[in-house]
Amino acid sequence: MPEGSLMVRAKNQGGDKTDLVKRAAAYIEARQESEADGPITLEELARHCGLSPWHLQRQFKRVMGVSPRDYEESLRLARFKKGLRTGAGVAAATFDAGFGSSSRVYERSGAALGMTPASYARGGKGADIRYALASSALGRILVAATGKGLCRVEMGADDATLVSELHDEFPEADSIVADETALGPYVSEILHRISGRAPRADLPLDIRMTAFQRQVWAALTRIPAGETRTYGEVASAIGQPSAARAVGNTCGRNPVAVAIPCHRVLRNDGAIGGYAWGPERKQALIRAESQSLTTHSGSAGKKRVTG
Repeated sequence: MPEGSLMVRAKNQGGDKTDLVKRAAAYIEARQESEADGPITLEELARHCGLSPWHLQRQFKRVMGVSPRDYEESLRLARFKKGLRTGAGVAAATFDAGFGSSSRVYERSGAALGMTPASYARGGKGADIRYALASSALGRILVAATGKGLCRVEMGADDATLVSELHDEFPEADSIVADETALGPYVSEILHRISGRAPRADLPLDIRMTAFQRQVWAALTRIPAGETRTYGEVASAIGQPSAARAVGNTCGRNPVAVAIPCHRVLRNDGAIGGYAWGPERKQALIRAESQSLTTHSGSAGKKRVTG
């Protein structure tokens, strides 16, 4: 099954509807494997499944969490990324994935790769990255961004380690320079959130993500400050209740601490669970948000974390 396939995670809603959606997903995958020319139209897919286009679109999104077109694009992007990782040039990977033109792949892959395809293949080559360091209630933080948005938010004990890890993450970037002035608004918002207060501004992101990661991270941003969910609850929220373990792994790969609030997700038994920047920081973030909510609204969060 192609990398990034969502078919095995289809929501079990029972009856023929789920089977028809699985059939549609299998048809999309088979078409991509056969390298047939041109995108699959909704009408073609509907005829294959014996449904009206409107009903297929509606049921597909309910079961899979994405539209048929987005599902097809996620598979195409997965093939493209695989081609880059195996050493194919951008042109060859573009052709093999069926994007049709380099302009289309750059347009389509921007949000999912975070950088241009060439940059993704070569450790950030071509990217100009600026960063700033600051003190917070959780220790030192490093906030880094490209011209498109945040690409890294890290927490740690010392500046040297944080800067070294940034260089390790983007070894081929054209430049990585400190710029407190340019990063000031980003740093201010991150510190605001670390203090436990609700976001006051959107944070544009420039990060690599798969279709599944995009679903999970989007779900995390919808968890209100002061509340928590379990990995299983997040999996159910994105229509994939059997994917709790994958949700946990995705939270662990979050490259932008606090900007994507993976700290609001707990193990299914309610325990703190892992956190890339340490469980103590995770618990401190949850506690700060809960206390801030109580202070400003007079009510506690939906769930409390103890221990």
